[in-house]
Amino acid sequence: MKLILPKKQGSGSSEVLDTQDTNTVVIIGANGAGKSSFGEELYEQHVDRAEKISGVSSLYLNRVEREHQQNDLAYLQTLLSGRSVSVLSEYEKLVIRLQSEDFRVALNFKERSKEGGQVVPPVTKMDQVQKVWEKMFPHNRLIRTSGFISLASVSNLGNHYSSERMSDGERIVFYLIGIVLFARENALLIIEEPTLLLHDSIKNSLWDEIENLRSDCTFVYLTHDIGFASSRTHSKRLWIRSYDADRRIWDYDLLESNTSFPEEVYMALLGSRKPILFIEGTDSGSIDSKLYPLVFPDYMVKPMGGCQKVIETTKAFRQLKDFHMLESMGIVDRDRRTNGEVDYLREQHVLVPDVAEVENLLLLESVIKVVARRLKTDPEQVFNEVKTSILRLFERDLDDQALLHAKHRVRKQLEIAVNRKIGSVEELAAHVENLRDAIHVEELYMRLKRKFETYIDLKDYKSVLRVYNQKSMLGQSRLYPLLGISHKDGYLNLIISILKENREDAEIIRQAIKQSLGL
Repeated sequence: MKLILPKKQGSGSSEVLDTQDTNTVVIIGANGAGKSSFGEELYEQHVDRAEKISGVSSLYLNRVEREHQQNDLAYLQTLLSGRSVSVLSEYEKLVIRLQSEDFRVALNFKERSKEGGQVVPPVTKMDQVQKVWEKMFPHNRLIRTSGFISLASVSNLGNHYSSERMSDGERIVFYLIGIVLFARENALLIIEEPTLLLHDSIKNSLWDEIENLRSDCTFVYLTHDIGFASSRTHSKRLWIRSYDADRRIWDYDLLESNTSFPEEVYMALLGSRKPILFIEGTDSGSIDSKLYPLVFPDYMVKPMGGCQKVIETTKAFRQLKDFHMLESMGIVDRDRRTNGEVDYLREQHVLVPDVAEVENLLLLESVIKVVARRLKTDPEQVFNEVKTSILRLFERDLDDQALLHAKHRVRKQLEIAVNRKIGSVEELAAHVENLRDAIHVEELYMRLKRKFETYIDLKDYKSVLRVYNQKSMLGQSRLYPLLGISHKDGYLNLIISILKENREDAEIIRQAIKQSLGL
């Protein structure tokens, strides 16, 4: 099937979307981007087979509907077999349609049974609604008696209560199942905000069930729910950026999958409309994810795990900038990277701090002094004692640190050397034999060791923080007892609380970290 889409900005004509290999299309966009208007336009393009569905709207009456129903009261009263009702919502009208079909099918079944022979009881639309509804709410049961629907708990089936006591979410689930069942064959179903008022635990499975009930239909979802959009795994997805109401033109594009980072992450970032900052660490446990969102409050900060994933994602996201129009950058730890490696990463918009790892940012002079002032201790004395401790620790670990840096540089040189163009296995073997002569390991190690010894002699605290990778450094620096804090979490939490206050001290910490990042 081919869908005629609304006019697209830049083309001035209607686009055509081929849905031959899928029966679902997801229209994604932030609130106010023009999704509803897009759906209206799509409906008009396919009015002969399209149907609009809104779960929330089904529960309530707007003024026009109320006036229409008051003018058409006779029809409704006939439909209700004489029961006088002034106005009905779409949900209430659906219940009547289901009950009417149930009654009609039951009568037909009765008449066929009179003819003799074995007649299989038919499955009505109400039967289908009940089956899926109870699957979504397994602790409840729908009880159908004498044209009425009541509810009961699985734990107490003998105690019925009126279906009018259903929550809005329960009613919407009932309505969505039923209204889709009544759709014409091969219909184009345009569904606005399909997950509104639905609990996260059922929103995806509900639409899986409904789609299975009507595999002949094409489902078009208008949503800003990124999780739901990602759950439609075999769908076509359109991202709407904006809408020009005067010209009835939309700025939208087909959203393609990208293997460099998860699709759900990509769509979540698009939905933020903020510049994006990719960082190392996890969503909750790492220092990176706790610290950087407060240092960069104007960014959407997304932890990506390891440093290589940050680098790949930042490069991939920037390559698609013409599509999403968002600024982005990444931050990775310096570890033992050379100045050349750091310069290359910064060219790729991946920032590298002037400290070896994120923990070392907490040992920046400005940060220590801000916290010391907050705790009514002498900032200069605290910093000087911490500086002395760090230099002493670095001197103790000098040989190990020089070896770690030498190993990193040798590994990089080997990678470069082996990656050169080689035409035969004999050439490769000869090349490997010559590598030892080309890479002067002892000389490299001694050069690094002498440089590090110079940092110690000059008491160059900043340079030590830049090269010293030691996770236990914070705990061994004597910082905690000097401040009267028992552990790292207490120190980190105090820094976080200062940043959250967003006052002068917060700005000092923020600027110190940004300066370390070269900003």
